[in-house]
Amino acid sequence: MSKNAREICEDILRENIRYNIENEILPSENAVANHLLTRGHDLAEAYEELHEKLRRRPHALPQFMGMLLSSQAHWSPEKIARARGERDALVEINSKIEKQARMLAALLDQRTELHNTSGFSSRTLYHIRDVIDQANADNGRYRTFLREPLLNLCGQYDLKYWPDLSRCLLAIADDAANAELEATDPLTGAATASNRPSTSDSVMAFLAYIEECRGDFDGDLPRDFQVSDKNMANLMNVLLDLPVEKLLTAEYIKGRRQKARGLAAQ
Repeated sequence: MSKNAREICEDILRENIRYNIENEILPSENAVANHLLTRGHDLAEAYEELHEKLRRRPHALPQFMGMLLSSQAHWSPEKIARARGERDALVEINSKIEKQARMLAALLDQRTELHNTSGFSSRTLYHIRDVIDQANADNGRYRTFLREPLLNLCGQYDLKYWPDLSRCLLAIADDAANAELEATDPLTGAATASNRPSTSDSVMAFLAYIEECRGDFDGDLPRDFQVSDKNMANLMNVLLDLPVEKLLTAEYIKGRRQKARGLAAQ
């Protein structure tokens, strides 16, 4: 007797678990797979839709099932909150870099002034060449290939052609002040698009994941593939193990899709 859609999808989950255990990898994905197996009755309708829409590409259904595992294992609400915290930390660090660089630039200018007027010298670095040379003291590639050409170049052009150390620090300060934060991948961007954490983060990340996995090859999701709002809500409810009073609805998913399209158009 041929297997039904639920059996096919759950066999894929079991195969993922078997492979991960055999290779001693991805225990967090196994935890998600086991959770889905315990909630199979809640996902039967979603599995029917997935099988119907992906069965013409033999590897597309395993791809989607694997996406369910990795999205929750690696983009759980806790990990998204951590990513948002790291984004905020980067903003704060850039602000500190700007302030500290400007302070250090001012101190370097003060030291230069004293060197020129006080009758004393502290024998400290003053040429960008010397900074590069000292910073690369343990860099064999620099000392083999770049050091001599750089020193020769500095010998050809005197100090007036090179930036003061304080100007280098001001360039770093300006760079930090003008930094524009952007996510390095679409999932991070979608998951942290809102200012405050919510269930929406995980939904947005998974919708972005689907977009990233579309293509024309067997293992890709078809370009016109889309899970119905109702079954997407069911999948997310089970993945996130949401309580009854917080279950997502088809209408909620529809709204998240509209928001995702708006973000993609920006």
